[in-house]
Amino acid sequence: MAASAKTLATAKCLDGDWTVVLPRRGRQRKHLPRIRSVEQQQSWAPTDLETDPIRTSKLMQKMQICIKKIESSPFYHILLDQIQTTEIVCCLHRVLGSELKMQMVIYGIGSIESYEAPRLQLSLAILMKKKLSWIGDIEVFDPILSATESRVLEALGCSVLSVNEQGHRCALKPTIFFMPHCEAELYDNLLHANWGVELLNRVVLFGNSFETYEQHVSEFKHSAIVDSVRHILAIRPFTKEFKIKTVSDDYFGAFHDSSWHFFSPVLETGLQFIKI
Repeated sequence: MAASAKTLATAKCLDGDWTVVLPRRGRQRKHLPRIRSVEQQQSWAPTDLETDPIRTSKLMQKMQICIKKIESSPFYHILLDQIQTTEIVCCLHRVLGSELKMQMVIYGIGSIESYEAPRLQLSLAILMKKKLSWIGDIEVFDPILSATESRVLEALGCSVLSVNEQGHRCALKPTIFFMPHCEAELYDNLLHANWGVELLNRVVLFGNSFETYEQHVSEFKHSAIVDSVRHILAIRPFTKEFKIKTVSDDYFGAFHDSSWHFFSPVLETGLQFIKI
């Protein structure tokens, strides 16, 4: 997945460029652009402004095949069973509160035209919305999306964002952030954007395991990734994490080391940073 993050209310501009440090299967390493404040964020549009009907048709066929593949897979049914366990249902009810639906934001989906892993990830999100009544509208963003990919996403019922938020999205209402295999910086940006008790309690995150990040930093204290995971490490004591079972090699590349994350800090004073 690719790019997209506020503190209690607004984001602060962070200096420096970020790069991927931890290797990920089936993904090329990328450089994330310098993070902009909310006021500085610019509108976005695909560089190729015209869609190709043939490409659009072929991509829609690929997506339909992928959706059917996942829908009939043990991986999908095991994941649905996991979501319906008492512990996760209780977490979801707490996040929803009095709301009936939870919007879904997909950051960094990658090129669904070029790679199967992003197609599998998107297919899972679409199937979850179809199956689970509490999932509302789906918004998607990745700066590498083409006009053809955007057209297909819209045909599949998703809205493509016109601004690169770089993860700076405050959860003003219950929100599931669907971010498998994003950069560590993007998860940290999202936490930074919601760094307060009220906001964090409205966030559900499907993405890379925070436990794995913590283990990596404990083993490699001088790793270049340390500065990119400050919020991830600070929120770990208040995180309930449920690991995803990939079941077969067919889904390992798209979902390995992924988890559900729920956050439940009680006091603002508890949100302290850890010295590495």
